[in-house]
Amino acid sequence: MKSNLLIIIALVFLSCNKQKNEPTNNEVGSTSKVEDIEALALFQQKCYACHSVSTKSHNEIIAPPMVAVKRRYMKEYDSKEDFVKAIVAYANDPKPENALMIGAVDKFKAMPKQEFKEDDLTKIADYIYDNEIETPEWFEDHFQQKHKNGQGMGKGRNK
Repeated sequence: MKSNLLIIIALVFLSCNKQKNEPTNNEVGSTSKVEDIEALALFQQKCYACHSVSTKSHNEIIAPPMVAVKRRYMKEYDSKEDFVKAIVAYANDPKPENALMIGAVDKFKAMPKQEFKEDDLTKIADYIYDNEIETPEWFEDHFQQKHKNGQGMGKGRNK
């Protein structure tokens, strides 16, 4: 019953936000709308508590916005498979030495270790890769200030 309610809430959210679902690779049509809705619900439930999109400024955040995470991982990993593996690997073992986003770890520390189901992490990472991620209002200005001339998005410690 609870999962049906989450699916209904996610459907309403999707229709209200008219969020784009533009495939970014050759896997056009590889997931159904129900799978996308389930992945979105997991994403919001598991990620947005710390990676909030509703903060008013960079000073209020406790973790980088997911749009920043997506940008950084997309820059590092050329394929969806590698992107998903990397996101899942870090979420499963979020130590500073495993981090790709060194500046974020320096500012916020490593993500706290949590118990995630591997399947849920894979669904979330797939969703992040395949969909436009909601962006906090302040993010683009902050990103341009902090990352002009390629600064701040260098290679991670490990790949």
